[in-house]
Amino acid sequence: MQNIFSGIYKNKTVLVTGHTGFKGSWLVLWLKEMGANVVGYSLEAPTTPNHIGLLDLNIVSIIGDIRDLNKLNSVMNEYKPDIVFHLAAQPLVRLSYENPIDTYETNVLGTLKVLEACRNNSITSIVNITSDKAYENKEWVWGYRENDPLGGYDPYSSSKGCADILVNSFRNSYYNIKDYKKTHNTLIASCRAGNVIGGGDWAKDRLITDIMVSVSQNNKVRIRNPKAIRPWQHVFEPLSGYLLVGQKLLEEKVEFSDAWNFGPGDEGSITVEQVVKNVKKHWDKIDYEINIDPNALHEANLLKLDCSKVHILLNWNNVWDSYTTFEMTVKWYKEFYENNNITTSENLIKYIQDAKDKGVQWAMR
Repeated sequence: MQNIFSGIYKNKTVLVTGHTGFKGSWLVLWLKEMGANVVGYSLEAPTTPNHIGLLDLNIVSIIGDIRDLNKLNSVMNEYKPDIVFHLAAQPLVRLSYENPIDTYETNVLGTLKVLEACRNNSITSIVNITSDKAYENKEWVWGYRENDPLGGYDPYSSSKGCADILVNSFRNSYYNIKDYKKTHNTLIASCRAGNVIGGGDWAKDRLITDIMVSVSQNNKVRIRNPKAIRPWQHVFEPLSGYLLVGQKLLEEKVEFSDAWNFGPGDEGSITVEQVVKNVKKHWDKIDYEINIDPNALHEANLLKLDCSKVHILLNWNNVWDSYTTFEMTVKWYKEFYENNNITTSENLIKYIQDAKDKGVQWAMR
């Protein structure tokens, strides 16, 4: 596994903010498998159980708030990371309605302080992770491209749009590619992904989590927005994209200091109700009921990404189709709840092997 992504991460020191979260924990596992020296910086894991605790990895794990600039400076000065993956965020739409101040402080000011700490410590490669919700969503039937306007209806979505604008500003002001190797040595990229699923996610108000927790308790899951369409993909898909972008930055390829969308094709963009029916194929105990709240706060009904840019310029493509995505996700939770077992490493190995079998570029090294 150490040879994928050209072996670029072996023996590199990699700082991951948000390592106790869902995507962060999987990214940390992947980096460890590739021989990286991982430093995690995050608040305590937000749920019990949590994936990072189940993994019990031998990494440097620092509990800290990304709004604490002094601590960020201290950590970066001590460990001197070769690359920073910034994933730490308040990631929930409905919680952002309840607590907009904390959402903006974390997602906007927190991102600003991470970027400033990187600047203070001359970090040369930065990958900032935002969201497909960063776009000004007009609920078009076609996907958003990287140069479409940023925005956001709800506090969470607009905070992620603001974070992306911050990255653009830092790139233009401090890390302009025209001045690379003249006045600075830093490349910074921003990655946006659609709805991400997979084992080990217990975050509040997420569809797959709600389904799996409900079935483990022999309850029906309540579906509040059955017709909403989202681009569903397994967590390994965007992570492979983030790591591929990171590889290009570490290789000092300035053209990849840009924004990148990672999402499935049209086959993966389906309604919430279709998702429930698909996962039920893999665990017949799953049951559900439609429970639409007419007074519910606004959430987007249609949101898709155009990923032509990563297909063409990064030669990145999804490895798993939607059937396999749901199958592997359900398998993880089923093993956890019925057999007290986690298939974490096995799932990752299968994904990488499937990528090699399909001739995916990053997996062929």
